[in-house]
Amino acid sequence: MLAGKRILLIISGGIAAYKTPDLVRRLRERGAAVRCLLTEGGAQFVTPLTLGAVSEDKVYENLFSLTDEHEMGHINLSREADAIVVAPATANILAKMAHGQADDLATTVLLATDTPVLAAPAMNVRMWDHLATRANLGTLADRGVTIIGPNEGDMACGEYGMGRMSEPLEIVAALKEFFAAAGRLGGHHALVTSGPTYEPIDPVRYIANRSSGKQGHAIAEALTRLGTATTLVTGPTQLPDPPGIHVVHVESARQMMAACEAALPADIAVCAAAVADWRVEAEAGEKIKKSPGGTPPPLTMTENPDILSTLSNAGNQRPGLVVGFAAETENVIVNAQGKLHRKGCDWIVANDVSPDTGTFAGDANTVHLVTADGVEDWPELSKKEVGNRLAARIADALEARNE
Repeated sequence: MLAGKRILLIISGGIAAYKTPDLVRRLRERGAAVRCLLTEGGAQFVTPLTLGAVSEDKVYENLFSLTDEHEMGHINLSREADAIVVAPATANILAKMAHGQADDLATTVLLATDTPVLAAPAMNVRMWDHLATRANLGTLADRGVTIIGPNEGDMACGEYGMGRMSEPLEIVAALKEFFAAAGRLGGHHALVTSGPTYEPIDPVRYIANRSSGKQGHAIAEALTRLGTATTLVTGPTQLPDPPGIHVVHVESARQMMAACEAALPADIAVCAAAVADWRVEAEAGEKIKKSPGGTPPPLTMTENPDILSTLSNAGNQRPGLVVGFAAETENVIVNAQGKLHRKGCDWIVANDVSPDTGTFAGDANTVHLVTADGVEDWPELSKKEVGNRLAARIADALEARNE
């Protein structure tokens, strides 16, 4: 799994840096090419000469190197690797990563990259347990950074507890697992819908809902990390377009329906968008003025196209696995089971979006996976982790079909 892979190893200033020459050697034994980036702190524990000898490549240290930066070295370093490994990942560099600092070569590379990042923390147990470190780790995990370890054990400071960097072979195993997972859905095309739809009343006003698009975007990113070519059809959100994903921006349900049909054929369809069920039958060509008596204008409503049902019943164009969402405020499971049968999809992801849950616009979600086999109740997770777990379940299902 590591043969031919290009690894950029960022070595920060912790005592565990002494293990990195062995990590380089272990990776190269398995066919990986390793390039090392040494921070000023890391250079206090291991030398560029040692790392250059074991990697048989140049060691990078200085953001302001005239020779390296002539070719925008920090940009090339950030994009030429198949994965970036930060080991040891001290509390300091984790904090910089979480807050987007870029004050040296290592942090500039990390901020400029769209390459997967894995970090192997190493620090004193009290630093590991500190609320600031826990918050930084949560932020990085939500952004897709894979955390390796740490282990529990004796520390150089004389204390005992969590914070020892994972051993070189453990980091190698984590990388192998990462690359194996990254290819699970290779060769598949995924269609994901996200965000709300805006249904116009007149050129100024529209009907909408409170969806932020965070869950749909997270699912699209998770599927892409597993190897899919992904089309994300999204209504209006405040979110940036995820890198490496073909994004189609729409506003109305009819536009979303047309974009989904244009994206077929697809192997996987996940309809996470909160599509408005109704629209105004005839949009006014000009802004509707308030009447002198204050009487509100009558609005005649008509039903929007049912995207989930259409995809689930698309004949030979039907995606192999169709997943819908059910955003409910009461009877969550019962309503989701009814929707599963009514729409003809394979799975429904049900969640409670009542105002007191904070699901809409929030970063966490509590979902229930409803299938013909029953209901899986998932614990409260970040929306990123819900995306990861759902993508993994999709990969499991497609692999089982091919056995």
